[in-house]
Amino acid sequence: MLALAIAQIDTSLHEGNQSINKLTTSFTTMADNSQRLVQLAASQEENLSEKTGAIATELQQEIQQAIIAFQFYDRLTQRLEHVGESLERMGHLIGNAEQRYKANAWNNLQQHIKSNYTMEAERIMFEHITAGHSVAEALEIYHHHFNKQTEETFGTNDDIELF
Repeated sequence: MLALAIAQIDTSLHEGNQSINKLTTSFTTMADNSQRLVQLAASQEENLSEKTGAIATELQQEIQQAIIAFQFYDRLTQRLEHVGESLERMGHLIGNAEQRYKANAWNNLQQHIKSNYTMEAERIMFEHITAGHSVAEALEIYHHHFNKQTEETFGTNDDIELF
């Protein structure tokens, strides 16, 4: 279970860094584009409509990328909350001399942890860790499944939903 917690924290931090970097880039680009729109409006050029349309389209794309990055950040915080709760429950189990060595108590803890996962890739990682695979193997499998899902869903015009 500790190996699972380590794998989740590692994955969460990696994804969180990617999301924060994308947010920074997106908001910088949005600020630059807003400034360009202000300058165009002040210049009163003949091709103002075309130029503002192109900038507005780029601005909209950056906003959507920022929302996606916020979704990843939300997943990060949810995952870390689950890890914290799981570690707390495990600590209580270890501290309970009556339950510490009972297989049923550990199975209940594992089922509770598994029931909190919202992504299939997390459940797959859980299954591999509990089957005795190493953290590195579980992370490799997780990244494979997560990247596959990302490739299948990004670049679409689907509605974006924050958690």
